[in-house]
Amino acid sequence: MINIRQATQTDELCWNNYVIQHDEHSPYHFFAWKKAVCDAYSHANHYLIAEEEINDAVEVVGVFPLIVFSKLLSKPTLCALPFCDVGGILANNNEIKSQLLIESKKVASQYQANVIELRSSTGKALSDEEAEQAKRKSEKVSMMMTLPDDSQVLFSSFKSKLRSQIRKAEKNGLTHKVGSEKIMLDDFYHVFSHNMKALGSPVHAKKWFVSLLEHYKKSMVISIVYKDDIPVGGGIVLIAGNKAAIPWASTKAEYNRLSPNMMLYWSLLEYLCDNNVSEFDFGRSSFGEGTFKFKQQWGAKPALLDWQVINLQETNQENGSKTSGSNSLRNMVENIWRKLPLKLTIFIGPKIRKYISL
Repeated sequence: MINIRQATQTDELCWNNYVIQHDEHSPYHFFAWKKAVCDAYSHANHYLIAEEEINDAVEVVGVFPLIVFSKLLSKPTLCALPFCDVGGILANNNEIKSQLLIESKKVASQYQANVIELRSSTGKALSDEEAEQAKRKSEKVSMMMTLPDDSQVLFSSFKSKLRSQIRKAEKNGLTHKVGSEKIMLDDFYHVFSHNMKALGSPVHAKKWFVSLLEHYKKSMVISIVYKDDIPVGGGIVLIAGNKAAIPWASTKAEYNRLSPNMMLYWSLLEYLCDNNVSEFDFGRSSFGEGTFKFKQQWGAKPALLDWQVINLQETNQENGSKTSGSNSLRNMVENIWRKLPLKLTIFIGPKIRKYISL
């Protein structure tokens, strides 16, 4: 018999232990993500844990992290998980996975949610033929990279052009710092908020990053790139066992000619290689776009994202991993946002960002 219940705070250790040993785990599956979402944005959660009695001992056999994601002027959705690319069900087998999904529909009814969003990834690099099919279908992919256990081995494996670009950043007088100190978030947020304004996108609250660091601790690594003590680039990596992902990386456009992004990514890859991380997720991309090519040059390969939107009022199940079309209203809003004063975007942005799940 499989018993499925809502996980409580006392389950954090056994939850994390199960996550870390599952082949499809990600840093976002940790309890720390739930804590940060609740602390920074006050969204409720309903994490499901599946247990089975084996040899007179109760063992975890599946987990399903669910955030009750509030939306303005509409019913909430159950999201697994918001603010990231991956966060679906982890289970010992498909039967347990199906039982967790059935239970999630009961949870949705409890919170009057009509939609369940599932964000998963195969984690497996696509073959050339599979990649071509995904490209034709405009499907989203995560860019995955296998890392050696020595950063010098990795550096030597790069093409000469990439190595020269990394050295160019050094020759241009850029320096960097890698660590997990809270004070580093000041410099990161300085760069990040500038970049979000330039993109015309509402910025996350600084409290969000503070909460993440509080709960991930040393499993959250920050890199800051400097030009004459001025922060010009910043990135955050989350680590779970031998896997790591980079949910946020930014540079200030006026310094891009100095190649701060090359130093930023190399500093993080170097750290991960030398700290027993063997799999790196560069994050979501679309075939052919600039970010796809940037990640590809490091050696990353596309793995299909499996995003599903389950509408509980209809029988159909939508695939949410495709590239969305252009939206004139969105373009107009982005253009207006870029013209706002930075301080205003930092004040208003988090109040909006709280309700945007991507």
